[in-house]
Amino acid sequence: MRKGLFFSIALVAAMMMSLSTAQARTKFVTIGTGGITGVYYPTGGAIAKMVNKKKKEYGIRATVESTGGSVFNINAVMNGDLEFGIAQSDRQYQAVHGLAEWKDKGPQKDLRAVFSIHPESVTLVAAVDSGVKKIQDLKGKKVNIGNPGSGQRQNAIDALEAVGIDINKDIQAESIKASEAASLLQDGRIDAFFYTVGHPSGAIKEATSGARKVRIADVAGPGIDKLLAKYPYYAKAIIPHKLYPGAKNDKDVQTFGVKATLVTSAKVPDDVVYAITKEVFDNFDAFKKLHPAYGTLTKEKMLQGLSAPIHPGALKYYKEVGLMK
Repeated sequence: MRKGLFFSIALVAAMMMSLSTAQARTKFVTIGTGGITGVYYPTGGAIAKMVNKKKKEYGIRATVESTGGSVFNINAVMNGDLEFGIAQSDRQYQAVHGLAEWKDKGPQKDLRAVFSIHPESVTLVAAVDSGVKKIQDLKGKKVNIGNPGSGQRQNAIDALEAVGIDINKDIQAESIKASEAASLLQDGRIDAFFYTVGHPSGAIKEATSGARKVRIADVAGPGIDKLLAKYPYYAKAIIPHKLYPGAKNDKDVQTFGVKATLVTSAKVPDDVVYAITKEVFDNFDAFKKLHPAYGTLTKEKMLQGLSAPIHPGALKYYKEVGLMK
């Protein structure tokens, strides 16, 4: 009886040790995304799902976190609170060069690029009754420019300044999350909002499908052309009006945009970054089908718009498959 008891105790102890060892071998990584109605969150979820399918092979368990966006993600990656983060290409550029939010901190030398994803357009959504048809019409209006820590906020500020609009004097600027802006517009609490996002977007569909009539306004003109000439991470973009049948638009919208990118830290192990990169690129066709915003995506385009040095783990994969020399 006592032998049996000792054997049972020893067996349980061995199982617990085995489980503890397995857990110790598993590397837990978190991907910072954005609001749940944007494209970042499902993108992060798709990447995590691909890696988790190979959990036994890689020993990696990936999770996704909804965050405040690009600036938050970059800072969290640099602080070691996140292993990966999705960030706009302009924010990646600014962090690497010590600009904008990183002016006081200086260049983020440990920031590393993994790959870029979908193009994102600076989108200005306005109520028809506000009279806003183009960005120049925003003077005197109540406009959401985005929450601090989001990439879109600086895009909005850049665009407004480019056309001579002072956010402190010429408009009543709000600083709420893009995920909340659609309902506020429909409730009549704001006249317009900016959102830098891939299209089609659930948040834009929500904004254009309510009782209050809405249009997507043009963000174009000589001032915007000068802005694009000044900053290498900006490029002209078009939002097809057919994507939002509820909007009061009869032609495609002229604007500009950036790219969504996946970033990490130089401190994240090479094998972890290699696994993430390999799973996305080896399953490229399946990844591309996950969201309409990926419609024009190619493997080659996923290496464009990267300002930070490419992480060695990602570089190893790109060289293996001939995407880089």
